[in-house]
Amino acid sequence: MSNVILVTGGARSGKSSFAESLYKDSSDVVYIATSKIYDDEMKERVELHKSSRPREWKTFEGNYELYKAVTNSKKYILDCLTIMTSNIMFDITRGVDRIKRDKQKQVEDKVVAEIESLIKSIKEVDGTLVIVTNEVGCSIVPENHIARVYRDIVGKINQRVAAISSDVYLVTCGIPLKVK
Repeated sequence: MSNVILVTGGARSGKSSFAESLYKDSSDVVYIATSKIYDDEMKERVELHKSSRPREWKTFEGNYELYKAVTNSKKYILDCLTIMTSNIMFDITRGVDRIKRDKQKQVEDKVVAEIESLIKSIKEVDGTLVIVTNEVGCSIVPENHIARVYRDIVGKINQRVAAISSDVYLVTCGIPLKVK
């Protein structure tokens, strides 16, 4: 298997299910979960994700210092890069109505630095990382500044992560299409 596999697609496209299927016969998997639970709906979504994966998989929760998730396991899933990006974006830009270009670049660089550090640690154990992300550029242009900035940042991050990935899959309607 390749060292870094990026899995992208729209909401409810089957990205996570496909990513998990790559390790379907493995029990020694570390699942890096980036969601924060803010309300009952998110709590329900997190529980649904947890119930879909094998109980013996280890879970690491966080958005920073992801390299700390690396053990002697060879198989990792990060789900999801877009949630991680929104969490880091709001940490960096909290309370701001307009996000200037330098802050946008700061968010982009911080997310990519976290991913690169994680990849480096996983390569040291000769492991494989599957990264799940959302394709956010195939819809209407958001009407507000923050949503447009978020879409733009995620698009740039997805491009950068795809460039350092050995394989990239686009999942639509539950069907994966290898694009790289």
